[in-house]
Amino acid sequence: MTLKYLMDENVDPLYANQIRRREPSIVIKMVGEPETPPKGTLDPEILVWCEDRDFALVTNNRSSMPVHLTDHIAIGRHVPGIFMLNSGLSIDQNIERLIEINLGYKQDEYLDQIVYLTSR
Repeated sequence: MTLKYLMDENVDPLYANQIRRREPSIVIKMVGEPETPPKGTLDPEILVWCEDRDFALVTNNRSSMPVHLTDHIAIGRHVPGIFMLNSGLSIDQNIERLIEINLGYKQDEYLDQIVYLTSR
């Protein structure tokens, strides 16, 4: 099983473009692209989309996402994982961490978790 990423609409498209360039085997989509939720979709709906399609969410929404995840789990739903970009790391460092996490992924390793990216 592979880990697929959905990039939140507030994440710079550079992240998806660089991951696609560096590691083409990683499935990565951005909110607003074809077959993804449209821009402006509310976070709870994004989590349902991620669960239904087995995508982990990559976001920089540190304030409300923990609340949305708690609510999502409370109604019996799940999400493959949420990855919070680290503003203290460079874009390149965040990208490298996402690639490392993806390549070392074990099924359900990040289920219902928020993972705050850190430097290695």
